Amino acid sequence: MAAPRAKITTDKVFDGLAEKFRRNVYGTAKGWLRQQILYQDLQQIPFLNQQIEPNSTANVLDVGGGLGQMSDWLAQQGHQVCFTEPAEDMRAEAQVLFDNQQQQHNYAFPVQVYDYKLQQISEQLEPAQLVVCHAVLEWLHQPQEALPHLATMMQSDGWLSLMFFNEHGLRFSNIVKGNYDKALRDTLDGTGQRLRLTPISPQDPETVIQGLRDQGLEIVSVAGIRIFNDYLRDKDPSEEDLLKVQELEWRYCHQDPYWRLGRYIHVIARKPA
Repeated sequence: MAAPRAKITTDKVFDGLAEKFRRNVYGTAKGWLRQQILYQDLQQIPFLNQQIEPNSTANVLDVGGGLGQMSDWLAQQGHQVCFTEPAEDMRAEAQVLFDNQQQQHNYAFPVQVYDYKLQQISEQLEPAQLVVCHAVLEWLHQPQEALPHLATMMQSDGWLSLMFFNEHGLRFSNIVKGNYDKALRDTLDGTGQRLRLTPISPQDPETVIQGLRDQGLEIVSVAGIRIFNDYLRDKDPSEEDLLKVQELEWRYCHQDPYWRLGRYIHVIARKPA
């Protein structure tokens, strides 16, 4: 009998995984779909909606920003962005993206790049009008301890865009894929292998939402990201069909019970003035 895998007791380290993330996540239809639904959902924040507040400028913290896609999108809209990413190779690739896009799109403000970990940011940088933290919590050994740090990063009357890997979506996916033993063991407790891209700490949405409320934050919106896409029989849909899937994802992403089975959960929260 194989020895049980040791439980992970530290945060996930991503040095050396930039290429794997680009190929397996960002370079796929599911990665594209994730970003498109996020962009739509973020229009609820007034200064990110050009129809509500055209030509507005906000200061933004992108926490654990990976390869820089979200920071690039925000910078293209004219916002002042501080990008943080502790993984050296990801940070380097993001810097190349920002430099290239600065030349092509002429950002109003260059993206500022830092190597801070989430737990260090509030001690190093000023609070922001918007804190973006996408696909970070699930890679932490103690995700709930990150929530006070995120709240501290927010200005009074500021906003938080928090996306995290959903434990219910992972469990449902295991059953659909026929991973019955894994589903029956319900091993969602941080025992994943370090070189894989399956998060070590999938999160229960209600626990995260309550944790944000405990920090005094108001929950503005909760959405499921990729509710249907990962269960399609056709794993390589045509461009036309992918756009139909996008429309369906957006139609149902805020509706109960559908949002609860999203592979990711996106929470928009606000800090009272």
